[in-house]
Amino acid sequence: MSETTYLVAFIAVAATATFATRIIPFLFFERHTEHPLVKHLGRYLPAAVMALLATVYLQRSGDWTATAPGLDAILAGVLVVIIHLWRRNALLSIAAGTGAYMLIRQTGVLNTGLFG
Repeated sequence: MSETTYLVAFIAVAATATFATRIIPFLFFERHTEHPLVKHLGRYLPAAVMALLATVYLQRSGDWTATAPGLDAILAGVLVVIIHLWRRNALLSIAAGTGAYMLIRQTGVLNTGLFG
């Protein structure tokens, strides 16, 4: 098998698996939208997932060896929350938080001046 054939097959399998994991819940839950468990999950699961992601983000992304440990990740995370509460636009809040985090990390602004 050539390398190109292998790559095309790999991409096809990955695309099929990804599509299947996205479509199967819709096919299964279509008839069960009024079920109490589905309503419960729909109400509480998004907040739980966001809390988990925020925890992992702070642990993995923050510079915990800096003068102000973790402040780079905390500031970007707070910006995401503020913009999301203000505009209710997930794409805007995520883009702003990512941009702020990258600006803080690339310029080293927290390691100089007031905090350095």
